[in-house]
Amino acid sequence: MATQLILLILLIVIALGFDFTNGFHDTANAVATSVATGALKPRQAVLLSAFFNIVGAFISISVATKIASGLISTLKTYVVKDHGIVHGVSALSGTSGLLIVFAALCGAILWNLITWYFTLPSSSSHALIGGIIGAALVAGITVKWSALWSSVVIPAVLSPVICLIVASVSTFLVYRLVQAIGPDRSKRGYKIGQLISASLVSLAHGTNDAQKTMGVITLGLIAYYTGVAHWGSLNGLLHVKYQAGWVVGSSLSVPIWVKILCAAAMGSGTAIGGWRIINTMGNRITEVEAPQGFAAETASAAVILSSSYYGYPLSTTHVVSGGVMGSGLGRQAAVHWNVAGQMATGWIFTIPMAGVVAAVAWAIADIFGKGSAVGGIVIAVILAVSAGGIYYLASRKPITAEDLDATETAGGGAPPSPPTAPAATATA
Repeated sequence: MATQLILLILLIVIALGFDFTNGFHDTANAVATSVATGALKPRQAVLLSAFFNIVGAFISISVATKIASGLISTLKTYVVKDHGIVHGVSALSGTSGLLIVFAALCGAILWNLITWYFTLPSSSSHALIGGIIGAALVAGITVKWSALWSSVVIPAVLSPVICLIVASVSTFLVYRLVQAIGPDRSKRGYKIGQLISASLVSLAHGTNDAQKTMGVITLGLIAYYTGVAHWGSLNGLLHVKYQAGWVVGSSLSVPIWVKILCAAAMGSGTAIGGWRIINTMGNRITEVEAPQGFAAETASAAVILSSSYYGYPLSTTHVVSGGVMGSGLGRQAAVHWNVAGQMATGWIFTIPMAGVVAAVAWAIADIFGKGSAVGGIVIAVILAVSAGGIYYLASRKPITAEDLDATETAGGGAPPSPPTAPAATATA
């Protein structure tokens, strides 16, 4: 029991670390256009985003449920004395199950940091999903491929296209309004509107992305409770419903302390500012003006909130990127398709590469035995060293809030020339 408790605590810490990287990696999704247009100072923008990320994390658990039980086969039912029924776990149980979740987080965190270093807006959501799949496959757990296809792959392809179309039409209409009321007056109004639209995107991000880590920690709790035979705790987590001694249904719940920790971790990560990704999203895809920034953010928030309602673990990065591109098309501005191509390449490789890293992490941990906590400690150390190395490399070519502050330019117009992105971006 002590071994499993150590691994559970370590898993929760690593999961919150992933939520923290998710926060600063995906900050650009909510604030990049507001910063690029000068509607908000960079640090004001990330603090606003952090607040609404935290609020959004408490709105729903549909996405958390999908992550915890919708992608891999974990639950089965046992009949016990006096017809009582408890839910257990097939392969995801005890120390072995905890190490699987642990390895999944390693794959997600490392891919997040790699793409952050290369200033590439990739999907933290897909990195986590890829990590779960990779670790599950090498551990012999069944992956629900049909659910992966319908809930992840198809939305990943369609969501940026849908948001691109919505943002393009919205931007076209917005600029017709600009012509009617005058550019100076309208742009001031749209900068105020961006405060609302950026808040909406941040709220939407919290309802979708914070829940993914909640789902992962819940997976860890399921594995732990099953391994130590805490059936009462497991039943409470699953909210098993009985009638005449038989199970008539169940619904996964996320403990309130998990919600609070995940919300705080994501909010903290958002507050420090992911300037490298903000630079790419706000400055390198297309030149963004206040009206189109408002249109892009509003379209993105609508798509993300819709997906959260239906429980799809959507990539906010894909959606917002599509919105920014669509806003450029709607304004008939130049869209840098070479940058878009680099981003799309990263998106294609996110799930398989995070899966490969997770599989390797599982294999390393498995060397020390399925009942040992040593394997988890070893891959945690490797993760920490790798993360430190990536951070050191990034610090040699920094991008700061001051580099991106467009409010300092005359009239709050175009931002200063962005710093040169790392040369390796093209290979990401």
